[in-house]
Amino acid sequence: MLHLSRLASDVGRSLHEHVRPLLAYHLFFTVLATAVLMPAVAWTLRRLLAQFGHPIITNAELFDILLSPGGILWLLAAIGLFFLILYLQQAGMILVAVRPRDNHYHLAGEALWGALRRFPGLAGLVVIQVGTHLLLALPLALTVSWLHGVFLGGLEPYYVQRVRPPALWLFLGISLPLVLTWVSLAATLYFRWILALPALMLENLSPRAALSRSHHLTRGRRRHIAIAVIALLLLIIALPILATWTFDKLGTPLLSLLPERNTVLIPATLTYLSVYVLLTLAITFVGIAANSLLAACLYLRLAHREPRPPKPPPHAHPGLLAWGVEIVVLVFAFSQAWFIVNSFELQDEVKITAHRGSSLEAPENTLAAINQAIFHGADYIEVDARLTADKKVVLYHDRSLQRLIGDPRNLRDLTMEELQSIDVGSWFGDAFIGEQIPSLQDALTRTRNHGSLMIDLKTDPGRELELLDAVIDSLHRENQARQQCREVRNTPHSCGSPDVRDDVLMATMSPSLIREIEARDPRLRTTLLAQFILPGTLDRTTFDALGLRHNRISEAEIKAAQRYGYELHTWTVNNRSRMSQLIDIGVDNIITDRPDLLAELLAKRRQLSDGSLLLVKLRNWLRS
Repeated sequence: MLHLSRLASDVGRSLHEHVRPLLAYHLFFTVLATAVLMPAVAWTLRRLLAQFGHPIITNAELFDILLSPGGILWLLAAIGLFFLILYLQQAGMILVAVRPRDNHYHLAGEALWGALRRFPGLAGLVVIQVGTHLLLALPLALTVSWLHGVFLGGLEPYYVQRVRPPALWLFLGISLPLVLTWVSLAATLYFRWILALPALMLENLSPRAALSRSHHLTRGRRRHIAIAVIALLLLIIALPILATWTFDKLGTPLLSLLPERNTVLIPATLTYLSVYVLLTLAITFVGIAANSLLAACLYLRLAHREPRPPKPPPHAHPGLLAWGVEIVVLVFAFSQAWFIVNSFELQDEVKITAHRGSSLEAPENTLAAINQAIFHGADYIEVDARLTADKKVVLYHDRSLQRLIGDPRNLRDLTMEELQSIDVGSWFGDAFIGEQIPSLQDALTRTRNHGSLMIDLKTDPGRELELLDAVIDSLHRENQARQQCREVRNTPHSCGSPDVRDDVLMATMSPSLIREIEARDPRLRTTLLAQFILPGTLDRTTFDALGLRHNRISEAEIKAAQRYGYELHTWTVNNRSRMSQLIDIGVDNIITDRPDLLAELLAKRRQLSDGSLLLVKLRNWLRS
């Protein structure tokens, strides 16, 4: 009988007794992974991605790539290399735990060498274990893909996302049991093979023999093993969340009680962040070590009737090298804290872009929404430009009229005259009954001297260049109108800037269209919109701004923008705390449905003292 309480006690006591050699191995492996393994993996995956020859920045492009032979190869390589590094790390920790020696760092080095020596066996184990799970997933993926085509294939993705029609729920209702069936089979297989890694390392078995050995040892005990693994997983997930919550809710308010003098506040903040970084490192280490020790303790208990790894000898001591490495950890924590504090810029600004106008207070992409955005003080007003059947440019997001007015017709099949007879305001509220679909020319006239437009080019297949040429033609006509305004009026400042191109950003999700804009009019500023960026696939020198989904913004993207000299825009952010985080991260432009909320937030931040703003930035850093 496998008692969970005893198993938990075994893992806890083993972690306590072997913490120094495990920590030593963790440090050695981290250095090896950072210096060699991870760069090698990143280089390999980038080289494979480069073979596709074009950027991969949208969900549709990713899906198309993954269905190709090269994409399948890349995905298998990425998954396999990730698990291979994970297995190497766990294999070494298992070797450390079961071989107590006097010199902890000598033992850690031996374990690292032992894990690397078993590299072919570990690679074989990864291929069999991970490959089997992927083969199990293949029928599921094909079936779900077929069901998606049957129920949702003819519907516009954005319509499905926003409206959630009955077809979506039918698709989910049929697909969910299939997914749960796969999860059950995959979990059964995982718990059957959970002891294959310690068996391979400690009994020097082949991958197939190790899997067979694990199957034999776990027979009749998989339910208890599953409970233990899931409980440990939940604990590993909960610890960093609990630590961050504690610092955020209890620690940061204590800093606000300190006097706002740099001689007090900065040292206190450095100490605070140093403790947080150390705690984060400790939690990461404990999670990895506990997971490895669970496998070791399970193996020893089931294979050898030993409750846990033997204690280190009483005379074991860390030695000078151990103390030196642990001092390095402390210095690393303090240096990270110093870097974080120095990365906080107290004077920060961000541009406000109203997404489809103030689209939470007026119907999207209408003159009413544009008027609200102007009233709220937006720097830019983002609008979606589409081409009608008679090659006129109008403001509308979707391919069809289905989402807003229930009309399944596509906008590309209707003329400007037909579209202007359609009411796109009544769905939003009685106050907007009769609101029409405006032309791009209407929007340019309305924003003249009252803001700038970000024109998102929504292209139809085969009409990309037609739309671009029509938009550029609208800009030329607007320049002519501004020139005529100056000739007639005595107040030229009311006619807008002399060149409308100073007040316009051209946005698209197509890198090839970015190049066409540059070829037709180099003075036009461009924003490339991306749902994500697969590393190594995008030329970052071809645009003036990169617009990323807000959950894709990272320190690496900030550094890339600074390195290549473009602005970083983010979309679509309507949450106040997330806005504050993104300001502190360093984005240049936030696209939001609530420009009034962002303007209010920026005004309040300008009124804060340096000390108060430092605490706001600290709290945002913790939450991010």
